[in-house]
Amino acid sequence: MRTLIIGAVAAAVFATAASAQTTTVRWLSQTPTVQTQYPIESAAMARITAAGVDLRVDRQEFMALGLNLGDALRLVRSGTYDIVSTQVGLASRDDAFLEGIDVIGVSTDMDSLEASVNAYRPLFAKRLEERFGARPLAIWPFGPQVFFCNQAIKTVDDLKGQRVRSFTPSMSKLLETLGATPVTISFPEVYPSLQRGVANCGVTSPTSANTGRWPEVTSHLLPLSVSGSVQAHLVNAAWFAKLKPAQRDAVTVELKRMESELWNLARHTNALATDCSIGKGECAPPHASYKMTLVEVAPADLAKVKKISAEQVLPEWADRCERTYKGCKAAWNGSIGKAQGIAIR
Repeated sequence: MRTLIIGAVAAAVFATAASAQTTTVRWLSQTPTVQTQYPIESAAMARITAAGVDLRVDRQEFMALGLNLGDALRLVRSGTYDIVSTQVGLASRDDAFLEGIDVIGVSTDMDSLEASVNAYRPLFAKRLEERFGARPLAIWPFGPQVFFCNQAIKTVDDLKGQRVRSFTPSMSKLLETLGATPVTISFPEVYPSLQRGVANCGVTSPTSANTGRWPEVTSHLLPLSVSGSVQAHLVNAAWFAKLKPAQRDAVTVELKRMESELWNLARHTNALATDCSIGKGECAPPHASYKMTLVEVAPADLAKVKKISAEQVLPEWADRCERTYKGCKAAWNGSIGKAQGIAIR
């Protein structure tokens, strides 16, 4: 009996010591369980926990905690969370330079956007670490940002006089130039806003709209992409530096894999979501079938968006950016501008 007791005590001590050696990764996610990105992010968390490097991921969610997505940079900089996912357009309210990775009207398809992200990534990472003590380990898009309206729309000219949900400053500038009134509304509030007429249209990806049930309160889908809604998973740089090399490697590898999978999702799932929203083909959860009217995109509409972006949106963004980042315009021209053949004058 005495031997059994001693053995049990030793096992308990060993288990306690092992537990004490395990580092908890405080991961704050913006992704609700209904979104198509959730399984990919969750799988990355599970792989990190199972990597055998004494890390255990503790996932929490912005909306469940009542936290504002716009506070992501402050939450990671303060060390409140070790890894935070954020919508870069919202985070750019703390630093206009960050929005440069996905200024409205510059990258209107996934291949173009990927070229922009890769060109800007080194500058983006350096700026985040210098100003916010954060490092981006994954940068990825929700997908093409298109228009969902609760009334008939044929071209972007029909946005004139309408209240349209916006979530970045450069998107608001585009909408204002088109004669619309931008309304800043967080994603969870868009559905009731469209339902009550607080907003007439909203901009988001087809899959986000479908899983967010926007087709219940909208009737027309104009699949004119104005951006890719770039997201980032950021780590607190000080916390990351204190990890053991094997732990840093595990986190880096799994977030890079997650990034690749999320890019693939953005490229392929949004076409399926569009079909589901207009009642075409078979749909399976998390997507649902609706009967929206799909509006054909006129080449003149895309040309108009590109023209407004080059002549008004980009110069306005560059002016805001130069106030806090001297040389911002030159940095953008030498990275994304070079990749896209665009120069801010």
